[in-house]
Amino acid sequence: MPPETAPQRRLAYAASDPEIARTVGHSHVLRESLCFHAQQAAEKAIKAVLVFRGADPPRTHDLEILPAELPTEMTRDIDRLAVAALTAYAVAGRYPGTEEPIEEDERRRAVGIAGAVVDWAQRIVGPAPSG
Repeated sequence: MPPETAPQRRLAYAASDPEIARTVGHSHVLRESLCFHAQQAAEKAIKAVLVFRGADPPRTHDLEILPAELPTEMTRDIDRLAVAALTAYAVAGRYPGTEEPIEEDERRRAVGIAGAVVDWAQRIVGPAPSG
């Protein structure tokens, strides 16, 4: 498998997104953009697990569909309903006027969910390489 598609490399990208989404205190940074990165982290982490298992991840941002591609016993450690709720940020974070404004507590919740998914994926795939 080429290094750029290796599960661990994919996981490195996934682990980067929650760090971006934790950005606070910058008035010019929209919470919608930060929640978009939370969604991306969860999506990339799940896709890393799929690749680790030898699957070709479907081209979707839908976080209800992606975990369903894995055996149920593999996903019991993540809250699939909470993860699926992140799907809305795939669009809301990129286009104005698509949703209600996101409040700070919602951003924190999204980042927490994404971080939990990345941690779950790291337990399966192994730690992401740094840099």
